[in-house]
Amino acid sequence: MYQECMKVVPIPTERGFIIHFTSWVGLAATMKELYRQPLHYLTNVQIRKFDQMRFGADNEDVPLDTIIDPRKAEATIWIIEEVHRSTSSHHYIARLCLADPMYHHHVDAIFPKLPTHKNRSFANQS
Repeated sequence: MYQECMKVVPIPTERGFIIHFTSWVGLAATMKELYRQPLHYLTNVQIRKFDQMRFGADNEDVPLDTIIDPRKAEATIWIIEEVHRSTSSHHYIARLCLADPMYHHHVDAIFPKLPTHKNRSFANQS
């Protein structure tokens, strides 16, 4: 049900913000707040991995928005989000959640009202 619901949440097409950020997780949190959008479980996992990849790098303490253009970074997250929403198997997601006892930390509480009854009832259950 989660994957079906995420497929119908529209990805914002109008983006007028330049978001300053020091980490990928920080950028994603700001995006969720500005656009009132959840990010897919797999996207949340991926952005945490992006931050972990920086541990020990020469520029680990440098704010990311001085290394990567903020518009490109935001576009990267939305592209990753689109892939996860539209192509991920619900079986794959279920296996990951079963293997991760803390999976609920990667599922966003933010959930917009959706147009169909089926999806609204799912949103109310989460």
